[in-house]
Amino acid sequence: MADKPKLALYWASSCGGCEIAVLGLHEKILDVAAAFDIVFWPCVIDIKYADVEAMAPGSIDVCLFNGAIRNDENARMAHILREKSKVLIAFGACACGGAIPGLANFSSREEMFEWIYFQSPTTENAARVFPQRHTRVDEGELELPAFWNTVKSLSQVVPVDYYLPGCPPEVQSIELAVQALVTGELPPSGAVIGLNIAVCDECPRERKDKKIKRFYRPQEIIPNPDECLLDQGLYCAGVATRAGCNARCPQVGIGCRGCYGPLDGVYDHGARLLSAIASIIDADTAEDVEAVLETLPDPAGYFYRYYLPQSLLRRKARENGQKKSAAEKKPAAAVAD
Repeated sequence: MADKPKLALYWASSCGGCEIAVLGLHEKILDVAAAFDIVFWPCVIDIKYADVEAMAPGSIDVCLFNGAIRNDENARMAHILREKSKVLIAFGACACGGAIPGLANFSSREEMFEWIYFQSPTTENAARVFPQRHTRVDEGELELPAFWNTVKSLSQVVPVDYYLPGCPPEVQSIELAVQALVTGELPPSGAVIGLNIAVCDECPRERKDKKIKRFYRPQEIIPNPDECLLDQGLYCAGVATRAGCNARCPQVGIGCRGCYGPLDGVYDHGARLLSAIASIIDADTAEDVEAVLETLPDPAGYFYRYYLPQSLLRRKARENGQKKSAAEKKPAAAVAD
């Protein structure tokens, strides 16, 4: 066991689906256990942050880090695992681009807290009790991590060696990454592990290059099982999203939402999606464009669902007087506030 490469897995701001995806390897998880000595995986083995801090720099060969950076604790662990790991992989859409947690960047921290703790329909808080970062109890002082105003992707906080996108990454993508790690046949540093073709190239549905006059919500129509969903007016991001999932969503009648992110050479996934969708809209006047857009609710949520923090937009502009946390002020983290 001493000669095995050391593997770490960590879960920051995410739903936990990436952890389940690893277990989705089923019996092949035994191949991972045979190839690696798993030294840190908080949701599976009993190990503390202090144990990782005590490890020598570079003692972890590979770390799969999933989740966006939402608070001081996430950032702290990103810095620790970067120092301890020879190879750090942004594992899943949240680590790669911010993903669903990153949509919080359309609001400020203060707006979110006001809603969560005081205004939501299920909240009763007449005394306006608010969580405090430090609370004294008989056993000592309890501390909550500082909640950032801006959600960041992993690479906006620490250098990342490779990216494995998906929400979560499909089993075949994880197998490909594990095989590359075991054999040492890795792509150039900074690359995405996986395919560089669009979801449309994997999708069996037939594309007829139609122009559309309106969009439908999934519950509004029953789509033709053989025809391109986009041609039928159902939003599908597959035209500008990296493949690797075998077009699972389009194959069951649900448009791709873009979780595998942009192809190589595309800096802003949302802008690329917007351009691709705009090219198939049948509109001659500004009024026609407005009419089509009215059938596409929440366009920002559609085009930037998974990569808002990593985009040119990054977030809603800060209000004057809003302050950053100490961790957000660090040079490595102060990329997009």
